[in-house]
This record gives sequence, structure tokens and C-alpha cells, in this order.
Amino acid sequence: MCLIALAWQAHPDYPLVVAANRDEFFARPAAAAHWWPDLPDLLAGRDLEGGGTWMGVSRDGRFAALTNYRDPSLRRDGVPSRGLLVRDCLTAPEAAEPTLAGIARHADSYAAFNLLVGDGERLGAFESVTGRIHMLAPGIYGLSNHLLDTPWPKVRQARERLATALGSQPDEELDEEAILALLRDGTPAAEADLPHTGVGAEWERWLSPAFIRAPGYGTRCSTMLTVRRDGQVRLREWTWTEDGDLAGEATHGFAIDGSGQAA
Repeated sequence: MCLIALAWQAHPDYPLVVAANRDEFFARPAAAAHWWPDLPDLLAGRDLEGGGTWMGVSRDGRFAALTNYRDPSLRRDGVPSRGLLVRDCLTAPEAAEPTLAGIARHADSYAAFNLLVGDGERLGAFESVTGRIHMLAPGIYGLSNHLLDTPWPKVRQARERLATALGSQPDEELDEEAILALLRDGTPAAEADLPHTGVGAEWERWLSPAFIRAPGYGTRCSTMLTVRRDGQVRLREWTWTEDGDLAGEATHGFAIDGSGQAA
């Protein structure tokens, strides 16, 4: 993923709400979110080149998502796909914090990344560049291709708009159209607010909106994940063409019972 806004324990009915965009080269093959035949408890899209995924959820309520860290000087070739880390976290038997600690011990085997892992009780983030693990307090967070809550314009705006979509009253429903709108926002950042990540001014402009359209590269899919306090899990995914048009849409839902198994 390249933009993730998430609300953790910030809504009385939804302990977890995630809005995320995956940005990638259009030539890289991928499958839309589905239950994996070889790992039937895992619901996620699949990178058909590297074999992993960018974001997913498991039948026992585990959640994981990853963003790449954008810095050309840290580029590494011939290393395993970072998407395999998401797969491994979704199938790990340990709680979120020891899972992240295990990833941290061999993070230097991969190109730079940020990883979010939740086990239903706790949610944490690991930054491979700093080596830090953050176990998150209740709140609304944003992550793109830098560190957690780096105030890039699209990260700041996504957090603010997700907070609005959650509603201000305890009995308000989520505004799903507002969540999709924040993910579809193609407005570039002002020139003075562009990040400086080493990719050049033109690419900084192309990469600055929430929804990216650049030559051969852009937002491939948008995903909204909600986990209700009663154990209902819902994942909606929209896939996009290179022109930014809708290519497909799917919704998956399941229930987690008190034992942690899908009902």
C-alpha cells in the first residue's frame, strides 16, 4: 500500500476502520482480494509476481498491511518481496507485538518498509528504517511511504477526512462514500508542500495526491476494511484502470465468534 488511514479504537461500534490505496506499476500482475486457496483463512489481494500481498485480514481477525519506504538510496535488488511479510503476519500464531518483534530481527533482509499488524486486541507498527515498534494507542493514524504520521499533505488530509467520516456522535454510521472520496482525491500537493524523497520534482508531484495517476504507475486498488465490535468483518475493494476508471468492485464479509474462529 502507499496510503493508509486507520482508526483504532476510535469509534464505539468499529474498533478498526482502514482506508487504503495500493499504488504500483500497472505492468506488475496482481489478483483482487479473495480467499486464498492455498491459505484458506487469508483474505487479501495477491501480488502475482512476488507471491505476497499488500494488505489483508484473516478469519481469526488478524490484520496486516505494508507500505514501501520511498528513498532511492535504500533500493535493494535481489531480496525477497516485502509482501511476503504481510502474508507471514496474517498466518502467525503470536500476538501482534511479538510478531512485529520477530519481523524486526530480520528486517534487513528486505528493502525498506513500514508494517502494520493487529491481532484484534492490539495494533502495532514497525518502521524498518528506524527499527522502532510502536504499539498504538486509540486514535486515528496515517501512513504513506515515510514514517508513521509523517505530515505529508495527503497523509494529513486522509487522517482528517477519515475522522469526519467516522461521525461525531456515538450512534452515527460510517460515511463510506466519504471514505471512498478521500481515497479518490487526485489533488496534488502545493509545490511548497511537496516531499523531497529523492525521486525528482516531477515524480514528487505525481506521487503527492491520495489517488495517483502517473505514466505506467498509479493507484491500482482502494480498500476499505471495517471490523465491528460484534465481530462482523467487511472488506470492500475497488480496482482501477490506468486511466483511473473503475475496473471492478467486490465486497467480502464474515463473522468472528468469541473463540476467534469465523462463524
